[in-house]
Amino acid sequence: MINNQRLLNTALALAKMNTQVEPFQQLIDCIQQLIPSDAIALLTLQGDVLKPHAIDGLTPDTLGRRFVINEHPRLQAICNSTHPLQFAHDCPMPDPYDGLLKAKAGDIPVHACLGMPLFDDCENLLGVLTLDSLNASAFDNLSLEHLALLGALCAAHLHTALQLQQYQSHAQHSSALVQELNREALTRDGVEIIGQSPAMQSLKNDIKLVAASEFSVLIQGDTGVGKELVARNIHLHSKRSEKPLIHLNCASLPENLAESEFFGHAKGAFTGAESARQGKFQLADGGTLFLDEIGELPLAMQSKLLRVLQSGEIQTVGEDEVKYVDVRVIAATNRNLKNEVAEGRFRADLYHRLSVYPLIVAPLSERENDVILLAGYFVEQTARKLAIKQLKLSVETQLLLTQYNWPGNVRELEHVISRAALKAKQQQWQQAIITITPAHCDLNLTALSHHDSAKHHTTSAPALTYPIDSHNLSLKQATDTFTHHLISQQLEQHDFNWAATARTLHVDRANLVRLAKRLGIAVKKSF
Repeated sequence: MINNQRLLNTALALAKMNTQVEPFQQLIDCIQQLIPSDAIALLTLQGDVLKPHAIDGLTPDTLGRRFVINEHPRLQAICNSTHPLQFAHDCPMPDPYDGLLKAKAGDIPVHACLGMPLFDDCENLLGVLTLDSLNASAFDNLSLEHLALLGALCAAHLHTALQLQQYQSHAQHSSALVQELNREALTRDGVEIIGQSPAMQSLKNDIKLVAASEFSVLIQGDTGVGKELVARNIHLHSKRSEKPLIHLNCASLPENLAESEFFGHAKGAFTGAESARQGKFQLADGGTLFLDEIGELPLAMQSKLLRVLQSGEIQTVGEDEVKYVDVRVIAATNRNLKNEVAEGRFRADLYHRLSVYPLIVAPLSERENDVILLAGYFVEQTARKLAIKQLKLSVETQLLLTQYNWPGNVRELEHVISRAALKAKQQQWQQAIITITPAHCDLNLTALSHHDSAKHHTTSAPALTYPIDSHNLSLKQATDTFTHHLISQQLEQHDFNWAATARTLHVDRANLVRLAKRLGIAVKKSF
């Protein structure tokens, strides 16, 4: 028997969403306690089909069935009704659950059947609730008024459950979309670190090591060496790879807006704040925040950044509430932060917080033969952008690129290749294979050799002026010709002192002597 108190208790039970129980099943459980039955099912309307969402007393395969409404007279009658509908125990209409009751094998004998259509506030049919009992008089004492109230409660709960399911689906879709867009953005320009030099092999090993941790990382290196690429690799190899990597260039931050950029602001927090806005820390919550040019950050912001690193606490501009974020910080700078600390331009405590695991990206001039590998990578990229079927570097160009000291590092090499390819395409547009020659590269070796030597305080080979006619030479022949000339030139400059020559060429002395013998260079001893 249903009474007002039991209806109130059911309403209170339905109002308390149990996160441990699926909401459709929660509705079934509440109804089963109020009106005991042998079988109960909650079905939602999808076009002209009813889909079971939760069942009790029916075989598990019922959840996989889809009931076409016009093929099941009882379900059709419930859907067409505006109020709960009880079928006579001897109703001739076939039951959609024949053979599906757990309590009875085979066809359902004479039994009680109750159906409730469930509508939303706009009187749109959401679904139906069906109850079956092997006791033919099980539902006889239920009043239509109480059943109508119960139907309204069930409809409200179903409507909320369906909306929640829709929101969750949208949230999952949005999350997956963000992850896909984030990964696409990270990988669009490539994430592979090109290079086989010892410096780059060591860097790759360090990236794999630190990526697996949650340590803050400070990436140091000259402008154009690829610090952002290192940060992307750390993020993609970390446990946070499915979460966003948010980029913030500290050098481009106006001091009066820096706090808002970091922590967001509330509507009306300051002049021009016409709407609330999340800061980079909120956007990066659960993921990684890459702070580029951290050495340019104003001192006032350094103390606030330190607080976040220490406690994870942030405070939105214009709000009193303290929020917590879970963000891994990777910072990068081309400055010597130790010197900045010594001169009072950077906080020592922040420096130590950021540099839990420092990484140094070597300049291109210290990466030995990586120049040609990188040039090949950029040639392929540029050919694709310029719609060139085949683009290559001449032997002379390769030699030229290895001679240059690259003060602008990898970024400069990329730009040189891009400009040279454009010039080569303009001059050779009728040719099947476009070749980049030294004339396209616009590099002044002589002008830069003294400057770079002074800058790096290293002894380097002077600009090579020996011309190589490669038209009838293979790559090996051209390389041997170049190597022969370079070694001979350096031996003469060092009075045939093999040790000094080896140091200048950055090779082992014994290897240099063996290479000279193979190339037919006379071996003279230095006294």
